Amino acid sequence: MSRRAFAVTALSTLVVGGGTAAGVAMAGGEPKRRHASGALRGMWLATVANRDWPSKAGLTVSQQRAELLTHLDTAVKRRLNAVIFQVRPTADALWPSPYEPWSQSLTGVQGQDPGWDPLGTAVKEAHARGLELHAWFNPYRIANHADPTKLVASHPARKNPDWVVTYGGKLYYNPGLPEVRAFVQDAMLDAVQKYAVDAVHWDDYFYPYPVAGQVFDDDAAFAAHGGGFTDRAAWRRDNIDKLVRETAARIKKIRPGTQFGISPFGVWRNIATDSEGSDTKAGVQTYDDLHADTRKWVRENWIDYICPQIYWNIGFAAADYAKLIPWWSEVARGSGTKLYVGEALYKAGDPAQPAAWQDAAELSKHLTFAKDHPEVRGHVFFSAREVGEDKIGAMARVVADHYQKPVKPPR
Repeated sequence: MSRRAFAVTALSTLVVGGGTAAGVAMAGGEPKRRHASGALRGMWLATVANRDWPSKAGLTVSQQRAELLTHLDTAVKRRLNAVIFQVRPTADALWPSPYEPWSQSLTGVQGQDPGWDPLGTAVKEAHARGLELHAWFNPYRIANHADPTKLVASHPARKNPDWVVTYGGKLYYNPGLPEVRAFVQDAMLDAVQKYAVDAVHWDDYFYPYPVAGQVFDDDAAFAAHGGGFTDRAAWRRDNIDKLVRETAARIKKIRPGTQFGISPFGVWRNIATDSEGSDTKAGVQTYDDLHADTRKWVRENWIDYICPQIYWNIGFAAADYAKLIPWWSEVARGSGTKLYVGEALYKAGDPAQPAAWQDAAELSKHLTFAKDHPEVRGHVFFSAREVGEDKIGAMARVVADHYQKPVKPPR
């Protein structure tokens, strides 16, 4: 399922009860990165299920390359300065990896060599255009189906079936296993070792989004590795915390100039759940449901940037953009973590969305609102297809109102 399709599904349950570095200085024993100038203007380029690129599986090398370069050229035309390129959508790779098979989004056949190196090409061509290239990985998702036999025979998930949990009709690696945590890091960081990527980027998938009536079966892992935890939810959060901390440390060792950023679901916790939470009524809370303590990662300076997906319009009752921007700004204030905002360009002009999204000025209003919060250092738009198509002119309006001149990203 594409990220957009998932967001539409997940956010339909948003209302509860039925209603989605450069230098460092030490501060309190934790690294605190220096505040830098510039603003991030990014777009996600999704490859899962051929969401943005390639437009379909099985195109020739020249067709795939031409489409990729068109997306990069569009980013330049829109005066963006970063492309967040999904290179590990489902425990596979868009580069020649010794750990995982080639992505089926390229040829239609998982494990089949496409005849070129998309990530290597993307890094080179993005940099030639003055764009940053952030390599976007999904740590734990194996497949958007539940049949291991559909995976290529050499797939690590087939060789290590005890690593796999089937949940909600999909396959996931079990975050509670130390060997899984080590493997997924090795698989992702192979790309950092080989390519001068400007950032490692994760999206909003940690433990899977809840599926009604189903249980994520990690009983054996908890029994073996949950010593010291009486609360399984706390143990799960600790597993994700370890993945974040360990990955951050390894990135800095492998390629010190590369940043580490995460783009979580926009609500950490609702204020009704936690007095530190946002004034929202979201049906999903990352802390409780995905076992991802996103606020902690910012406050503890474990990551270089956070880019919450604040995919709701100004005035939306369950999760108001105008309430979440101040909340995230307060979280980031005084930390060494840069705050960017994930923007739902894909909703603009979608007839299934509220009336606000039929207004071409809605996203521009978002950027105007965020200007009053200096902690917001930029915006990232989901996603590349809409940046190019721009069916009601919402992106053009953002460019006209806010992006008259090119700027460099913060460093």
